[in-house]
Amino acid sequence: MKESFWGIFVIILGVVGLSFISVIQSITTTNENNYYLLKEVSQASMFDSLDLGEYRRTGKIKIIEEKFIENFLRRFSESYGRTGTFTVEIYDIIEEPPKVSLLVNEGQTLKVYDYNAVDFDIGNRIDAILETKY
Repeated sequence: MKESFWGIFVIILGVVGLSFISVIQSITTTNENNYYLLKEVSQASMFDSLDLGEYRRTGKIKIIEEKFIENFLRRFSESYGRTGTFTVEIYDIIEEPPKVSLLVNEGQTLKVYDYNAVDFDIGNRIDAILETKY
C-alpha cells in the first residue's frame, strides 16, 4: 500500500510539472513571436510609407505619418494569428528622420504570489529608426 501511494505521488508531481512547463513555454514563445512580428511589421511599414516625391525633390528620407499608421495596423492585424485581443499604442512618430516608438500589449497578465500579490502585463516596445545606405 505504501508503494502505491508513492506511485500516485510521482504521477501527480509529473502532471503538475508538465503543466507548469507548458504554461511558461507558451508565455515565452508568444512573447518572442510578438516581438519579432512587431519588429518586421514596423520595418516594412516604414519602407512602405516613404515619401518618394520628397526624396526625388530634395534627397531627404521622410515618411508619411498617416500612411505608416495605416500600413502598420493592417500588416500587424493580418499577421497576428491569434484570436485574442491586443492593443497598439503609438507613442511617437517623427517624419524626418524617420523614427517610430510603439508598444503592443497582448493582454497576457501574470500573477506572482509571494508575500504580496504582484500582477504585471507583458508588452513589447520598440523604437525604430529607418536607416539606409543612400
